[in-house]
This record gives sequence, structure tokens and C-alpha cells, in this order.
Amino acid sequence: MKFGELTEGYFIERPNRFILICGLPDGEAVRVHLPDPGRLKELLVPGARVMLRYTDDPKRKTKWSAVLVSRDDGGWVSVNTQIPNVLARQAVEKGLLEELSGWQFVRAEYKKGGSRWDLLLEEAGGTRKMAVEVKGVSLAFEQGRGAFPDAVTARGARHVKELAQLAGEEGWEAALMFVAQRDDISSIEPAGWIDPEFADAISQAAAAGVRILGRKCEVSTERIRMITGDPLHIKV
Repeated sequence: MKFGELTEGYFIERPNRFILICGLPDGEAVRVHLPDPGRLKELLVPGARVMLRYTDDPKRKTKWSAVLVSRDDGGWVSVNTQIPNVLARQAVEKGLLEELSGWQFVRAEYKKGGSRWDLLLEEAGGTRKMAVEVKGVSLAFEQGRGAFPDAVTARGARHVKELAQLAGEEGWEAALMFVAQRDDISSIEPAGWIDPEFADAISQAAAAGVRILGRKCEVSTERIRMITGDPLHIKV
């Protein structure tokens, strides 16, 4: 996925979950939409480099959107929570995920039970269906270990519990796919020190047969690409 034209700026402050104040190259401070409500406190430190997209849309309250935030080592992390869903769908449609070999994409945003699932898949022959929930990962710690979530997510824990229930239904399977929007990690684990309920839900879901998948992404200022042939180790 290509980003298009971006402008480099720097982070100043975060007034609320969805708004940043960033400095542009000419020194002007602008309000920026942040499409990631997570804490991101390890990334959003004063002076951090950010890549911004300008949109001249009169319906928008902010003309700028945050696309990338720099890491300490100079690499980039994507901060758009919609991108993992798009990448996961593309990977499934192109048959690039070996764990989902034999499964075909049917539709996105499929409602079943009390939730709307990111992807609905169908096994070749149409005998079984699979609901897939996609989670974007931005948090990394201790040399290459990724974690989710970076803030308490009651909604996320509920989704995982519902996946476990769905996996027990006749004719259904369920999967939870973590997509790390960074390339510097080799594993992903539940952040139990942040959200113990989510961590417990993951453990129970895995025991119930929910497939837990993980991939990382190659990220540059030009594009983001899922590394489909390199599954991440998932610690549950």
C-alpha cells in the first residue's frame, strides 16, 4: 500500500486521543488527526518525527492526518488502525497466508452474534466458515517483542471471548490476526501488565481452538507492505 505525498513534521503535544499538535518544516503548529486511539506513549514523545498527509477537504475539521511516527532507531511505525484490516484482506484474497490455505475471502464487516467481524472466510467447497478479527500492533519492547494492547480495551477482550464461543459452533472456525505496523519485532504477546482481562481472554481463546496468527510489516515513507512469508511467534 502506497502512502502518496507526505510531509515530515515533529510531534509537540496530544490534546486528546484523536488530535495531535505537530510542527511543520516552516515552524507552523497545526492540528493533526490521529487515526489510532491507543496510548502510543513510547512513540509520541516531544520532538518525534512524524509523517503527515494534507487533505484539502472542506468537510474535515483538520487538514492534516498522521501517517507514520519514527522509532528510536530511525525506522517508522504506521499509526492508522484501518491499514491492518486492508493488508489482511489483501493477503487472504491473494492466498499469501499459509495458515489460511484453502480459505477464500467472502466479505468484510460481517455481522454475527453481538459483533461485526473484520473478515468472513469460507472453506473451499463452502462447508465451513471462519470469522477473522484483525488487530493492529504498534507497541514493542525488550528487543523485538511486540505486545497488544497498548491501552485497556474492553471491546477487544469481548471480541476475543466471542471468537472462542464462535469457534465452538458447528460449521464455524475463528481466527485472531495481529498485524504489526512495524518491522522490528519477531514475536507478539498479550500485554497482561496493561490489560490482564485481554490476556486471559487470549489464553482461553487459544485453548478453545481460535487460530492466533501474526505478521509484521515493512514500513517506509513511501509504503507499507505485509511480510506474508514470515509468521510472527505468538506467545499466549
